[in-house]
This record gives sequence, C-alpha cells and structure tokens, in this order.
Amino acid sequence: MKTRVLLMLFAFFGQIFSSAAQIRVEKEVDYAQEKGKVSNQLNIYYPADTVVKKGVVIFIHGGSWSSGKKETYWWLGRNLARKGLVAVLLNYGLAPDQEYPQMAADCAAAVTWVSKNIVRYGGNPERLFLMGHSAGGHLAELINADPQYLKAAGYQGKIKGMILNDAFGLDMNEYLSKADHDDNYYNFLRTFTENPEIWTKASPLNYVQQIKNPHLIFYGEKTYPAIQIQSERIQKQLTAEQVPSSIYVIKGKKHVGMISQMIFGSNQLYQKILDFVAKN
Repeated sequence: MKTRVLLMLFAFFGQIFSSAAQIRVEKEVDYAQEKGKVSNQLNIYYPADTVVKKGVVIFIHGGSWSSGKKETYWWLGRNLARKGLVAVLLNYGLAPDQEYPQMAADCAAAVTWVSKNIVRYGGNPERLFLMGHSAGGHLAELINADPQYLKAAGYQGKIKGMILNDAFGLDMNEYLSKADHDDNYYNFLRTFTENPEIWTKASPLNYVQQIKNPHLIFYGEKTYPAIQIQSERIQKQLTAEQVPSSIYVIKGKKHVGMISQMIFGSNQLYQKILDFVAKN
C-alpha cells in the first residue's frame, strides 16, 4: 500500500515538474484599488504560448465563507493551464470581517479585472467561465444570477458558462431555516446575519429566471444532502427556463473529495470541463 502511494506521488510531481516549462504563473496580482491587500489578490496560471487566445476559468474557493485561500489550489491552476486554459484563482474577504454582499462584490471586481487584463496572459476576455467549490460555488452563482454585483463592478461582458463543483448555499434560506443550530450554523450567521429576508436575498436559486448561460454541475454521491437537493433543483429550474445544463453525480465522493480529487490531472472532471468550455 505504501509503495503504491509513493508511486502515485512520484507520478504526480513528475507531471508537475515536467510541465513547468510550458506553464507560467503570475502571483499576488491586485484586482482592486487597494494595493497589497491579500484578500483582493489573484494568481494566474497560463500556457507559455499566449498567441492564441484561450478560454479562461475563474475559480472561487470554498471554506464556509470564513476560511480558505487561493494558494491551496495551485494544482488546479496548473492542471487547467496544462490543458490549454487560462486559470485565475482569487482571494476574497472572509467572515467575520465581511458579510456575503462584500464577498460577492470582491469576486465581481476580480471578474472585471480579468476581463480588462487577461489578454496579456493569452486569455480571451470574451470567454470567461466561473467555477466554484462549496461556498465558492455559491458566490460564483450569486454574482452570475443577481446582476447587481457585476454591474456595480463595471463588468459589461457576459459570463460564457458556470461550473459548479459541490456548490453549497444555493438556497441559504432553506438551509438555515432547517439546519441544526450547531457550530456551522452560527458560523454561517456571521456571513448571512440572523435575518431570513437576507437569507432569501443571498440565495442564487431565487434568481434562476435571470440566468441565461450554460451550466456544468457536479456533486458527490456522498456529499451533504442540502448540496444534492439544491444542485438537482437548480438544474431542473434551468431546464424549465430552457438554459442548457448538465449534471453529474460523482460516485463515492464526499464534499471535500469533490475538489481534492482534482489534484490529479487525469481526473474525470477535467475532461468534462474542457468539453464544456470548448462547446460554449
């Protein structure tokens, strides 16, 4: 067993090192006015060949809206770039310092910065895709579905497609109204307050009628029931609105495993993402 694990690690790092020459990385890029503010910085992973403009995947990390950082997902950036895309990993302000509207505003500001500057890194500003895991999926869909955020950030383009990986909080009102009052519940209240009206405003599922772009949706077979229910619901509502969408249930995967599996560049989710970007 130990030998097998070591071989897998050697193969993984061998892939990383052998491809390093073909991938470039720009780190700690300020996307907001305040310079040097860690919560308003992003990292860009892109193929060395910048002549042909490529699709861009902007990834918003999870962490219950109160933890997480872009550096954790360096392997996601490299894997996407190795496969011919430009990947942008961003930080945003976290609870308790910020509530969800400020977090969404940060993410929208990052999208605007990318649209204006990504051409320098070989990205096509007219082919931006948003991707998020867990709380990052909520924020990605919120700024996509509720137009106030991107409008306030000055973004005038159109997001080409959405990639939701085990997105949590698509209906925060439903979740917080039914959830046990445990540590997670009180942690979430720092982001969404104790006001059910705010929970409703924060729920992307309440804005489905305003969504026009295609969706690629993943959730784990063993993830939280709320994620399973709400992922299926948004897909059904998108279908009712005649918005193209595909949903995949990944066997055996729990919530964290839905993103950690992508450490390996051969993971099945990458091909589905590549096909989705190519088609849209």
